[in-house]
Amino acid sequence: MDMQSTAWHSLYQTANAQDDRRPFSRETLRRIGAFARPHRRQLLLFLVLSTVTAVLAVATPLLAGRVVDAIVHRSEQGTVLRLAGLIAAIAVAEAALGLVTRWLSANIGEGLILDLRTAVFDHVQRMPVAFFTRTRTGALVSRLNNDVIGAQRAFSDTLSGVVGNVVTLLLTFVVMIGISWQITLLTLLLLPVFLLPARRVGGRLAKLRREAAAHNAAMSTQMTERFSAPGATLVKLFGRPADESAEFAARTRRVRDIGVRTAMVQVSFVTALTLVSALALALVYGLGGWFALHGRLDPGAVVALALLLTRLYAPLTALAGARVEVMSALVSFERVFEVLDLEPLIKEKPDAREVPEGPVSVEFDRVGFGYPAADKVSLASLEEVATLDTRGGVPVLHQLSFRAEPGQMVALVGSSGAGKSTIAQLLPRLYDTDHGAVRLAGVDVRELTADSIRATLGMVTQDGHLFHDSIRANLLLARPEATDEELWEVLRRARLEGLIAALPDGLDTVVGERGYRLSGGERQRLTIARLLLARPRVVILDEATAHLDSTSEADVQEALGEALDGRTAVVIAHRLSTVRAADLILVVEDGRIVERGTHTALLAAGGRYEELYRTQFEQPATVGDGSALDGASGSGAAVAPTAVAPTAVAPTTADGTTVDRMIADGTTADGTIVDGAALDGGPTTADAPAT
Repeated sequence: MDMQSTAWHSLYQTANAQDDRRPFSRETLRRIGAFARPHRRQLLLFLVLSTVTAVLAVATPLLAGRVVDAIVHRSEQGTVLRLAGLIAAIAVAEAALGLVTRWLSANIGEGLILDLRTAVFDHVQRMPVAFFTRTRTGALVSRLNNDVIGAQRAFSDTLSGVVGNVVTLLLTFVVMIGISWQITLLTLLLLPVFLLPARRVGGRLAKLRREAAAHNAAMSTQMTERFSAPGATLVKLFGRPADESAEFAARTRRVRDIGVRTAMVQVSFVTALTLVSALALALVYGLGGWFALHGRLDPGAVVALALLLTRLYAPLTALAGARVEVMSALVSFERVFEVLDLEPLIKEKPDAREVPEGPVSVEFDRVGFGYPAADKVSLASLEEVATLDTRGGVPVLHQLSFRAEPGQMVALVGSSGAGKSTIAQLLPRLYDTDHGAVRLAGVDVRELTADSIRATLGMVTQDGHLFHDSIRANLLLARPEATDEELWEVLRRARLEGLIAALPDGLDTVVGERGYRLSGGERQRLTIARLLLARPRVVILDEATAHLDSTSEADVQEALGEALDGRTAVVIAHRLSTVRAADLILVVEDGRIVERGTHTALLAAGGRYEELYRTQFEQPATVGDGSALDGASGSGAAVAPTAVAPTAVAPTTADGTTVDRMIADGTTADGTIVDGAALDGGPTTADAPAT
């Protein structure tokens, strides 16, 4: 490597390294050794070849000096040719060894990346949902990319560089001292000119690079948020495009200015070092020539010293930043180990068993639960905060007990934040209970294998999440071995067959990020199709129709009927019209079950369920001319406990007679209770509460 290349390399390494001065434990080094152990044979061969390459690098200048001496002393022609042939052979050997060592370096480095990334990815997949709700995705991805690559560099670049440079430096210094100790010591006086600027300029460049990286990260975040479909929609609706553009342009201009400044600092530094190197060579030629003219040194020795000089300054300059490079690699290893050391809260027992065959019951037995504190499930560096929030463990469920027999449907209703979704998340063991037990088929879920729980339970959430992939790939998540015939069958049952068949790419149509190319109802029905393909014995529906319009809801409800048929079901719903047929309705408030029973029984009880039901379905009763009755204003004030929702179709009585007039108690003029079933999902005549 010539002086200019060495200067650029040293500058780059110093500017990009993380100069962390923390002490590193032997445990860290031991764990690094454990990851390197599978590659130990390649590492040993790599180090041996690097040493041989360093020896050959020193041999070439000596042979060049002997060629000059042979010419000056007019030796035989064969001597010169043999020396030239030997130099050529060494050059070929160096080239071959360079290729082999580069292959070994790449193989070791990429193998280490494979091992580290696989270890981190597998470990992160075992983390509980609480980990992902707190961690910034970008910070986590950075651990699998930047930090893993930084750790890999310790083997592929730093290790080989240190070994090769140390061997080259020692051999070169010994040989130069043997040729002329005076010239060698004099040239060493210029060493600070190489080392000090590298450290100062490297630190300056590192600061500039960090500032540029911060601006680039901010621009990346801005683009990621604004260029997603929901973000672009939000900006168009409420954003200020001019301000957004000005903010982005300001950061871009700053990055441009930093780039220009960085380029000039780099060029100035490399030019200065190259100039000093040329002056050092001039010194060697001048002083060495003077010694040669006075017979104190052979002419070939002068040439050898000049060539060896570059072999002396280059490794010294590179080794000057070796400590920073090594520390940077160790920091990367520690950041990777930090993630690997975060213990998952939910672990599968070694003797875990399968969910028993046959119909499955669901049971909550005096369950108490509070969400874990951040310091139990996350890392400050992944949340990008100084310290983690230690608050947590506040109970959100209290002594909660119920049972769903095989094939039964249990509905959970109540206010927002009452704990319904938390109950649903305990069933598939996304969280573990603090007290009590959750059982499937009579077995505590903590005693069951994760695979058998996944095979037994199927869940549809209100957001209907899909990956940015094809319809086929999203469906096959449920059962990878499913055939196309089975895919079309579940699409038919989910009322999507016609829609998908009409698409140009059919099953291979890409749905977009989070399924954004589909409507809400289509996306939800596709998740139901995926559920049908999985064939679970227990179905959990968490607000599966919460954000749908009436038409989409009707389609989804029809598909859900297929999904629930013959299965044990736990259904969470705000729309009480969707759970009237449940075998058991549980009213959850503040993490407690305050009421339980069937729809009819709970209405008759006149408690919280009846209050929720009345609030949801009551609307102002009006007379034929549209004026409000019983003091109700035309603004929509509620006047009757069982008044029905407005509809474009004239409401009818139980016998089909059009209702022309309503009275304040929710009945027609002749006393017939209005049939709410005809009115957008309202209560039916049979089960509407009489007041």
